[in-house]
Amino acid sequence: MARATQLPCDGNGICMICKNKPSPDAILTCNTCATPWHVTCLPSSTRPPTLADALCWDCPDCSLTDQPPPSIAPAKTGNSDELVVAIRAIESDESLTELEKARRRQELVSGGGARSSDDDGGNLKNKEGINGDNDFLAILDGNINCSICMQLPERPVTTTCGHNFCLKCFQKWVAQGKRTCAICRNRIPLTMASQPRINSALAIAIRMAKMDHKSNSTGGIPKVYHFVHNQNRPDKAYTTERAKKAGKANACSGKIFVTVPPDHFGPILAENDPLRKQGVLVGETWEDRMECRQWGAHLPHMAGIAGQSKYGAQSVALSGGYIDDEDHGEWFLYTGSGGRDLSGNKRTNKAQSSDQKFEKLNEALRLSCRKGYPVRVVRSHKEKRSSYAPEAGIRYDGIYRIEKCWRKNGKQGHKVCRYLFVRCDNDPAPWTSEIHGDCPRPLPAIEELKSAIDITERQGSPSWDYDEVKGCWMWRKPPPCSRKQADGGNIVEGKKRRPMKKLSAREKLLKGLVL
Repeated sequence: MARATQLPCDGNGICMICKNKPSPDAILTCNTCATPWHVTCLPSSTRPPTLADALCWDCPDCSLTDQPPPSIAPAKTGNSDELVVAIRAIESDESLTELEKARRRQELVSGGGARSSDDDGGNLKNKEGINGDNDFLAILDGNINCSICMQLPERPVTTTCGHNFCLKCFQKWVAQGKRTCAICRNRIPLTMASQPRINSALAIAIRMAKMDHKSNSTGGIPKVYHFVHNQNRPDKAYTTERAKKAGKANACSGKIFVTVPPDHFGPILAENDPLRKQGVLVGETWEDRMECRQWGAHLPHMAGIAGQSKYGAQSVALSGGYIDDEDHGEWFLYTGSGGRDLSGNKRTNKAQSSDQKFEKLNEALRLSCRKGYPVRVVRSHKEKRSSYAPEAGIRYDGIYRIEKCWRKNGKQGHKVCRYLFVRCDNDPAPWTSEIHGDCPRPLPAIEELKSAIDITERQGSPSWDYDEVKGCWMWRKPPPCSRKQADGGNIVEGKKRRPMKKLSAREKLLKGLVL
């Protein structure tokens, strides 16, 4: 990597050393990585001697030979004198290895400040990050920093070669036409360059390190995030031989582990989880939709919307079913159901053949928009166009609220129902390393609203809202009463059953012959 005195221009064409935007004549482009460099800010030893050499010039990052470090000229200011004295003190310290001396020199030049001589540079407990206040990097390796901005990666993306980037840094890097890693120059796969996936495991690791650092400083107990694996579950869907022959669509749904009714709104709390006593946590993953149903996050096996037209919608699933969907993590644009010909053997038909209307499940979503009900959201790995989808299985991503809904002409020429979902959960999202949940945020600007029809917005205050005093999201109005009784896997006393029709002797005989 280039030294602190050898930095290129950023994505906006501004030199990272002099902070000015050089003219095109003052920019030198690397022949290997196509990165722009400001000629004036380059050391004379790295500049090409002739114009012909400039055409095949390699930047300091791509150069195979290490350039000698620039000499530090003593200045008249006291700060520069102190820097020289500190560097000489490090060089004269015989108790340090060459690696530790190099690390401390780098910290001094980058503004990290000098450490005392009795501070062991190899001790991970005293290891600091780029910002100086990231002590929690002691739990992790400093190499997890973003390879471009050199900060802790926000919504980290990990390349196939093992280097980490912020999602925005990676997208900016690829948008410049670069298809190689900024560190090792290995080629980035085309599928990853076009649609990167967030490394949720790394994001959670950073979050847990932050929480551990906070608990050590405040004396609090860190919140534990659990992940339930298949081998730890007593019952599982898709167990009978008959179901296996017919496929998972006809499988047994298995035992329901939570004690919430099917039309339950909002998060599933620990009091409704008699098995684990923790509820359904944000970031929890399951193998498939059948297993997701067992924990009550999203009940339908196939449908993307769970709800009733006169009662509201409880949950939705993002699985890439409609090409009009747009996923931005904390908010997304969701497309309603219907408008397809699914008769006969066309169960997988994705072509729109008619307009969608606000009816049935679409009306359930619109009712939740008007009332401000919380909606549980799960994301599937089948959503290939989203950077926020899990790499495998189904993942619970928390509570969202529908802020607006409308109809517009879809990409296939027919009108579709559209819904603006905004995240409003007390727990952080699986793709972020933040330790706090969501705060009220301004609504994003939606361009398609200019040509939309049948626009619906909430008039009154929402039922699920942020309490400024308590600092959390909660029910500000009483939640709707359930119309169905809860079933925690056992038969509930007093549960209504369909009355069996009494058959005559003739009907019983005929039924026996048919069977």
